[in-house]
Amino acid sequence: MNDLISIVRQMMGQTELSQEIFIDAIESALMQAARRRYGTTDGINIEIDKDLGGIRCFVPKRVVDIMKSYAREIPIEEARLIKPDAVIDEIIEVEADLKDFGRIEAATARQILVQKIKDAEKEQVLQEFNDRVGELVTGYVQHIENRNVILELDRTEGILPYSDLAEFSSHSRPNYRRGEALKCLVTSVEDTPHGLEIQLSRAGNGLITQLFELEVPEVEDGLVEIKAIARDPGDRSKVAVHSNEPGIDPVGTCVGIRGSRVRAIVEELKGEKIELIEWNADPTIFVKNSLQPAKIARATPSETEDGVVKVVVPDDQLSLAIGKRGQNVRLSARLTMHRIDIVSETEAVDQLKAEMADVFSSKEAKDKSCPADVPTLDESPMVNDITEIHGIGPKTAEALTMAGFTSIEALAESEVTDLANVLGEKTAQRIHQSAQALQQNVDEQTSPDTE
Repeated sequence: MNDLISIVRQMMGQTELSQEIFIDAIESALMQAARRRYGTTDGINIEIDKDLGGIRCFVPKRVVDIMKSYAREIPIEEARLIKPDAVIDEIIEVEADLKDFGRIEAATARQILVQKIKDAEKEQVLQEFNDRVGELVTGYVQHIENRNVILELDRTEGILPYSDLAEFSSHSRPNYRRGEALKCLVTSVEDTPHGLEIQLSRAGNGLITQLFELEVPEVEDGLVEIKAIARDPGDRSKVAVHSNEPGIDPVGTCVGIRGSRVRAIVEELKGEKIELIEWNADPTIFVKNSLQPAKIARATPSETEDGVVKVVVPDDQLSLAIGKRGQNVRLSARLTMHRIDIVSETEAVDQLKAEMADVFSSKEAKDKSCPADVPTLDESPMVNDITEIHGIGPKTAEALTMAGFTSIEALAESEVTDLANVLGEKTAQRIHQSAQALQQNVDEQTSPDTE
């Protein structure tokens, strides 16, 4: 049993378990050893001195005149040394000498003690990592098993599945060095028949958030907020950030001086490209920001479909806006939670011309079906073509129609400030006045009171 004490002392120095857990384990081990020696644990009492580390075992024995069973009986002469007034057939507690435990009992005690300590340590680790699900941990590569990376964690191991890696080598196996440190997210913890199984991931969006909280104090303090993340793990990520404090540039804060903060995150992700986007509550502005580095001519919400933003880009920016294999627009759509329809300026003009042609065709068909004495828009002094307004040539008309001013009525009812964004203030005032005059002429001629 001296081996038992040395095992306990050795294990207490190697684990973070409390003293109470060790005491319970020792009691259980000694109880099982006593069962093997005495056949039962009824009445057996184990006393452990927490301060001095002493262990005492008391066994109930029957007082007899002639002893036949050492395990369950004690002679009257020895009994009276323990209890002077002991009598025959009385049951008294006798302290057992632990040295009397045989080799088998001692081996049983050692086995049970070690198992109890392992179970307690496993339960402690299980509880610790259950509380850390979703948090960042650092593991060290031990080996690769079936393309899964086994990482050494604090007092246990974690599994980084191949499908949750953020980076892939050109071979079928992950290319990591033994002992290499990797930051991962804890995704799940399970107690399986084969042992504790801690699942890790480097492919989730949460890893990006945790890394920014680690590298950027303003993010951890809530001054800068990460609003959304769209990610192709190991290749490219778009991160939308927003400042909750006036005067703080969210993008510049996350980039750091000379890119030091974002560079640390890129290095941890083994070269994954990080693009920081300024978040905006206006979907059209947010979509324009998200499509960087492409330059956007304009973005407008769809009039016919919810959650759709139509984007027009210069012809030479179309391929950049879409990205290689559609990656840029795909990540932007996931980041903004909007469907993005991208066309070049040339395509936008062609689409507009086709729409205008359809409108005019339907109008002509309607005019032919009207009675001859009912004046139509084309018979009035003003036609729907905005080029009828003095000062609007083909280029100006194209700019106005692309901005949504497709008719004289639309020009007349618009605000001068809206037109000024397209034409300039002086030209906008002149064209606005002309459009109003033409529209007023039409209204007077088509009024029911007009004879």
